[in-house]
Amino acid sequence: MTLFLISLVGGGGCLVRYLMEYAVRRHHPTNRPWATVLANALGCGVAGYGAYRLVGSADAHVRDIVITGFCGGLTTFSSAFAIPAILQREHHWGFSLALVTTTPLACAGLFLLGMSLAH
Repeated sequence: MTLFLISLVGGGGCLVRYLMEYAVRRHHPTNRPWATVLANALGCGVAGYGAYRLVGSADAHVRDIVITGFCGGLTTFSSAFAIPAILQREHHWGFSLALVTTTPLACAGLFLLGMSLAH
C-alpha cells in the first residue's frame, strides 16, 4: 500500500511542478527556469519539515510518502543540471552560473526553514 501511495503522491508532486512551470511561463515568457528553482526549493522545504517532524516509527510510511513521493515528484536534479548546461550552450554564462550557485543555497535555506518549523 505504501508503494502505491508513494507513486500516487509522486504523481501529484509532478503535477504541482508542471502547474508551476505553466503558470510562470504563461505570465513571464522566458527561457529562464524560475519555476524549476522554486519547485526544487519548495520541495526541499517540505522535505526538511517532513524529515524532522515525522520522526517516529509510526510516521515512517508517511515520511516516505511525503519525502520520496511528493518531494521526489516535485523536485528534480536533472532539470537543475540540464537547464544551466542549455543556458551555457546559448551563451547565457552569467545566468547559468547564477543558477548553479543559487539553487543549492535556496534549497539548503528552505530545508533549514522547514526543519525549524517542525520543531
